[in-house]
Amino acid sequence: MESLDLEKMSVRDINQYLHKTLPGTDVTELEIINPTGEHNIAVGMDTECTIDVRGHAGYYLGGMNKKANITVHGNVGNGVAENMMSGSVHVKGFASASAGATGHGGTLVIDGDTGLRCGISMKGIDIVVGGSIGNFSGFMAQAGRMVVCGDAGEGLGDSLYEAVIYVKGTIKSLGADAQLEPMTETDHKALKELLDFAGFDHDPKEFKRVASAKQLYNWNADANQEY
Repeated sequence: MESLDLEKMSVRDINQYLHKTLPGTDVTELEIINPTGEHNIAVGMDTECTIDVRGHAGYYLGGMNKKANITVHGNVGNGVAENMMSGSVHVKGFASASAGATGHGGTLVIDGDTGLRCGISMKGIDIVVGGSIGNFSGFMAQAGRMVVCGDAGEGLGDSLYEAVIYVKGTIKSLGADAQLEPMTETDHKALKELLDFAGFDHDPKEFKRVASAKQLYNWNADANQEY
């Protein structure tokens, strides 16, 4: 395994290596040591490889990821896996706000809790959270699936489109146009696959399904701004 040390290299140097040099080598496994909360580690990946970040990282770790499988052995700041296209990011600790924001594909796994706006404007990404999520998560989520093994804060799924949210614990409140729906066998199967991928041992039948009521799809002048 190749080792990149952030005490000896800058984030820019490491990212340039990952973007320009790595694709021309036969290296498939790397570790980044001494991250010490640096921002923008391993952003813009476009190579199939495995990256282990050994410590806490700052904002936007793994942002715009394509193809790579990134594991963080610690906590992360805002916007982890922001706009991810494919591959995976696995956070072994906790994540701050806007985890998986605008993600188009791939899978984000967070073992602990997340802050506000987890999955905001998600567009196809799958997000699996082992703990709880903060307020206003899933806001304007257009596509993809979010699994919450703990509790959800206020305004869950506000202005939801076609994304689906599964919650095992309590939901403090639903956002505008979000509603609880019956779980189906298709939901149970999809949920089991996501939980298995994340390595979480939960019974899919204990989860609730949150989806769009689709009342915001078309403008209703008589609604008086209340939905």
